[in-house]
Amino acid sequence: MVTRAFEIDTSGFSLTRLERLRGALRRHVESGALPGFVAAVHHLGREHVHAIGNQAFDVDAPAMRRDTIFRLASMTKPITAVAAMILVEECRIRLDDPVDAWLPELANRRVLRTIESSLDDTVPAVRPITVRDVLTFRSGYGELGFLSPTCPLQRAMSSASLTLGEYPFTFTPDEFLKRLGSLPLAHQPGDRWLYHTAAEILGVLIARVSGQSLATFLRERIFEPLGMTDTGFYVPTAKLDRLPICYTRDFATGKIAVLHEAHGGHYARPPVFEAGGGGLVSTADDLLAFGRMMLNKGAYGRERILSRATLEVMTMDQITLEQKARSPFFAGFWDECSWGLGLGVVTTRREIARVPGCFGWDGAFGTSWWVDPREQLVGVFLTQRVPDVLAIPSSILDFWTSAYQLIDD
Repeated sequence: MVTRAFEIDTSGFSLTRLERLRGALRRHVESGALPGFVAAVHHLGREHVHAIGNQAFDVDAPAMRRDTIFRLASMTKPITAVAAMILVEECRIRLDDPVDAWLPELANRRVLRTIESSLDDTVPAVRPITVRDVLTFRSGYGELGFLSPTCPLQRAMSSASLTLGEYPFTFTPDEFLKRLGSLPLAHQPGDRWLYHTAAEILGVLIARVSGQSLATFLRERIFEPLGMTDTGFYVPTAKLDRLPICYTRDFATGKIAVLHEAHGGHYARPPVFEAGGGGLVSTADDLLAFGRMMLNKGAYGRERILSRATLEVMTMDQITLEQKARSPFFAGFWDECSWGLGLGVVTTRREIARVPGCFGWDGAFGTSWWVDPREQLVGVFLTQRVPDVLAIPSSILDFWTSAYQLIDD
């Protein structure tokens, strides 16, 4: 397969080390694993963006470009968390406030006696769910597939179309909370970390507290100040030619299959549910701007999105050792990572590119965004191919290893 690379900007990096990065990443396209990607590195004022391959596996498909628009999936979560912390800074919500005043559907919770209990085998919640519980994913709601994939609550979540298996949601935020509020919590508020669902709760909370739609709040308070002109919950018609196909593997046939069509589908129109946990689309340059704001402790140019103190709290490890021990996630995650307020944080160095103090997150469609304050590095890797296994794909691992060797020249 002949690969095509576009819009390469060396911007002061070593040509030898740039070629090493390009070669390591090019292999993932030439092998047929990925149709194409955009990779971006910002380091101490230097910036390199590399686009290679096509927007589809078809060789006649449009080329990947620097401004290709990608579905972010869970890379949405840190952006939603920043929005919530804007409201915390404005004292419109407080971290340890119960959410009941804004989300009455989640007041007076019942909690399963055990994770395997039937839905009516419950005890009262010892306290309300707080804003901090939602940001730290300790609300009592989440993806139970990691904990007990066949338990009654997981089956009920699936039947109510509240799990990632039924994503994207096609009902309103009010209906989302109504369905969620009809189900008990998996654990007492604050006791355990469960992935994902709390980020969707957070998006609804932001909308209700601000009195705006989540999309409007994000646009006015984050995207416009940072110049993130291609980030939102859908792709406007005039930009649809920049939205590539998203692929997955059909495990029944073993073949690569289309998950989301290019230039159309769910992301071609405003969604009914603006998903704070995984609904955004964006570009490499927009995500670099967001990352540079986070790297610069909340400031970007003349704009300040958050205070330094807020960024420091967001990027601290918020999960105790005891909670990690009873919060299964994918293999090895807790060995080197943890969770802050709405994003992942690195706690232990076991790899070249896993530096304690790094923060960010990855997405289910093969995307990755992390910030390293110690090395003054922001990195973005964007493609549209769901990994075959529940682990960080080799393309992302190779990108980060290559990014770290690039900056030390």
